[in-house]
Formats: sequence, C-alpha cells, structure tokens
Amino acid sequence: MSDRIERIILRNLFYNEDFTRKVLPFIKSDFFTSHSEAILFGEINEFVQKYKNLPTKETILVELNKRKDLKEDELTEIKTIVNKLDKQEVELQWLLDTTEKFCKDRAVHNAVLSGIQILDGKDKKQNPEAIPQILSEALAVSFDNHVGHDYVEDAESRFDFYHKREKRFKFDLNYFNRITKGGVPSKTLNIALAGTGVGKSLFMCHAASNWLQDGKNVLYITLEMAEERIAERVDANLMDVTIDDLHTMPKDMYESKMSKLQKKTIGKLIIKEYPTASAHSGHFRALLNELSLKKTFKPDVVFIDYLNICASSRFKGGNISSYFYIKAIAEELRGLAVEFDMPIFSATQTTRSGFTSTDIGLEDTAESFGLPATADFMFALISNDELDQLNQLKVKQLKNRFGDPSMNRSFIIGVDRSKMRLFDVEASAQNIVDSNQTEEEEKITPEGAYEKFSDFQL
Repeated sequence: MSDRIERIILRNLFYNEDFTRKVLPFIKSDFFTSHSEAILFGEINEFVQKYKNLPTKETILVELNKRKDLKEDELTEIKTIVNKLDKQEVELQWLLDTTEKFCKDRAVHNAVLSGIQILDGKDKKQNPEAIPQILSEALAVSFDNHVGHDYVEDAESRFDFYHKREKRFKFDLNYFNRITKGGVPSKTLNIALAGTGVGKSLFMCHAASNWLQDGKNVLYITLEMAEERIAERVDANLMDVTIDDLHTMPKDMYESKMSKLQKKTIGKLIIKEYPTASAHSGHFRALLNELSLKKTFKPDVVFIDYLNICASSRFKGGNISSYFYIKAIAEELRGLAVEFDMPIFSATQTTRSGFTSTDIGLEDTAESFGLPATADFMFALISNDELDQLNQLKVKQLKNRFGDPSMNRSFIIGVDRSKMRLFDVEASAQNIVDSNQTEEEEKITPEGAYEKFSDFQL
C-alpha cells in the first residue's frame, strides 16, 4: 500500500468504528509530521469526544469552515486531504499493530526532542531530572486490548488466581507473616509509622539484614544517617554483637566474623546516602539504573530511610500543602516499586500527640493523611515505659491490602536495641487488649475444606 501510515490512520478514523474506539485514546496531534494532518486529526478527535460517534467527511468540512485561525491555503490543503480519504478495507489486527508501532515511535521521537530542549535550556518549565520520566512514559505507550473480565467464561482462570502462589518476601517475624499472608509482594509500598527513636530505622535495618541473609539483593537508601551508621547496625544484627562491642572488637575477630558472613550470605547489600530532603524518585531511579549498568546489581527489595525527608520530583516546595507534598512523594515511591517490580519499605513520623500516645492510629500520621491512601501496608511501632522495660514493641496494623487488618490488629515483638534486632516473643506476651481485635481463624486443611463447604449444594 502506497499510503503513508498517517493517511491510513486518518481514513480509518472516518470509516472503522472498532479501530477508532481502540486507538483514539493513544494518538496525539503531535504524532503527525504534517501540520495539516495534525489539524485534521484534532478535528476528528474533538468530534468523537463530543458526539460519541464517527464523523463524516461532510461534518468535518463544515467544522473546518467555521475556523478563523486557518489561512486560505492551509484550509484548502486540509480539504484536499479529507476529499481523498475514501473507504478501503484493511485487516484490523494489522492496522492496530501498525498504528501502535507508529504511536510508540512518534512518542519516543518527541520525548527525545523534548529532552534536548530541556538540556539546551529552551524548555524553562522542566528541569533535566524530568527527562527519564518523559522517556519512560514514551516507551510505555501500548494499546490495551484487554476488554475486561468475563465473570462466567473466566471462572477457571479466576480459580487459578485464587490458588496461585505469589512471590512474597517473608519476614523472620511470625506475626508479620501472619498478617501479610506469608510476606509482602513486589510492586508495593510498605510504611512503618513511629515516633522519634522508637524503632523505624531499627525495623528497616533488621528487615534488610534478614533478607540479605536470605539471599536477597538489598538497596538501603538513607537520608538521615551516614552510610557507615547503617552498615554498623547491620553488622551488629548479623554478627549478633552489640554496637558497643563493634567499637572494641579486635580487627582479626571482626574479619573472621565477616568472612563467615560472606560464606553464608548469597545476597548483596548496597547502602547509599543522600543529603536530607535533597533526593527524590528521579534520583533513586537514576541510582537503580546506574547500579544495574556498573555493578550488574538489581535489588530485590529497597529501603528508604525515610519518606518524610525525601523530596518530590513533581513539587519543588513553595506554597504546596504538606498533604499534597507527602502524598506526592508516596505516589512517586510506589510508582518506582511498580516500575522496578520490587517492594519498597519506608517510614514516617507520628504527630506530636502520637509520639506520647500508647495507641497510635492513622490520625497520628504526621504532615499528611494522604500517605495511608497510597501505601499498601502500613503499621505503627509503639513504645512506652512498660514495654521498654520488657524489651518489647507493640505493633498495630493501620492499613493492610494483603490481609484482614482486624485479624491480629495488634501484637507484640521483642527488641534488642543494642544488637539492632527484632525477635518473636512467647505466646504469653500477646495479651493485647484491643476492642477491634479478632482472633486469627483456624487454618483449613485441604481435607477440611470440603467439610467447611459441605452445605453448598452442587
């Protein structure tokens, strides 16, 4: 076929309703290299959006005649194009595939040009840090051919979904595995809420140590403490020594312990420090790409210590409210988790009242109530004098997309602050009084499942 793809697209926007419905949301006027074709597409798109139907050549010609912004020669050229667009039969799937490639190619081309303009200082509205996101969006252009889930026809695939074993990151803490149904999945944002010094960083260092020992690649981003301080906590945890002992330990003993750890640790840990409030998701994305290129390192899980002292790639401060600012940071981090197919763990501060409270709730989220709306899993770490004396922390579920948050809403874990470790406590310590608490249901064995559903008549 001698026609350019642009002309084929325009022709079928007049005559092929199936094609138009599928592709119109993905095509942009700036994909057309011809100014006249871009204007024509804009008229067609506006008509479909307004009247929810395909235009005729006659209606478009009428709309073009109404325009006062077109020169006579421009109008003549566009009318000539319209008159040449006669109906022709084209194989639909070929047309969809070819149009999708056209859209993706043009989106990438425009993104590259946009990046050059930003670098040359011609685009004053965006800075160079926006370029990776612009390119990423262009590369993501794709037609979604999925028309929805057919409840009856897709019943078998739905059953398989119910019984599919999803890849999860298992904790070494029993109750955390209970409430997450065996650990957190990838593509999730998981948040610990606590007051200053209660245990946000301790929790993340412990979890990082656990997954490192479990053979996972771990990236720990710190915006609060130095890289060496985070490494110090991991050392104490994995070597089972106090932080004080690390500073008095002979070098040969330290090297011996590290040698043993290296032999039994398959995973890798990278710790990266950024100045407080200076780094955002764009910096983290660049770091992930650089680690992949220079060290062939792809993290299985990422810790960001901590969310409130990150920056936003969308907002540069100013008069933006804390609600929108912190919510934006959370959305950007969750987007990063989805993009790189990994769970991200971070933390947030309680309000002043939450810091002294023995029962923290979502209302105690400092600065932004929008954060819980974005997080997949959110829990509070609570301490008081009584718990401190027992070397314990209270954990309270605040939001849980992985399970029923009324099951084991609150529970106790042990803490050894000198060794930066968390541990399970005896069942007798789980004497939590919580009016909203529900006991975990008895697990159903495959044999017992039929008995449970025996009243269901086939």
